[in-house]
Amino acid sequence: MRLILNVIWLVLCGLWMALGYVVAGVICCILIVTIPFGLASFRIAAYALWPFGRTVVDRRDAGAASTIGNVIWFVFAGLWLAIGHVLTGVALCVTIIGIPLGVANFKMIPVSLMPLGKEIVELP
Repeated sequence: MRLILNVIWLVLCGLWMALGYVVAGVICCILIVTIPFGLASFRIAAYALWPFGRTVVDRRDAGAASTIGNVIWFVFAGLWLAIGHVLTGVALCVTIIGIPLGVANFKMIPVSLMPLGKEIVELP
């Protein structure tokens, strides 16, 4: 079931959402100072391509620097990426077959808003 949902996800919105994260990551890496944001963006791009069967958990070693970085991320990239998730989630929920995909899109909003101090892990 995960494979089927991931393939449908990839075709309908995964590729476009991942592309948004890659663009944000490239911009962050070009600016040198924001390379940690770029790396987090690339990590989330991989998650946006194939989300079913994986989840986001908090890292235990994340500290105050992650919190400060998340505030900066929220202002410059997180809000805009979260808006993309909301728009595609609503569009997917309009159809009955797209409801699981829309819910998955809504579940990605917290990590798109605050990616630092998070880790993406495989579900058993």
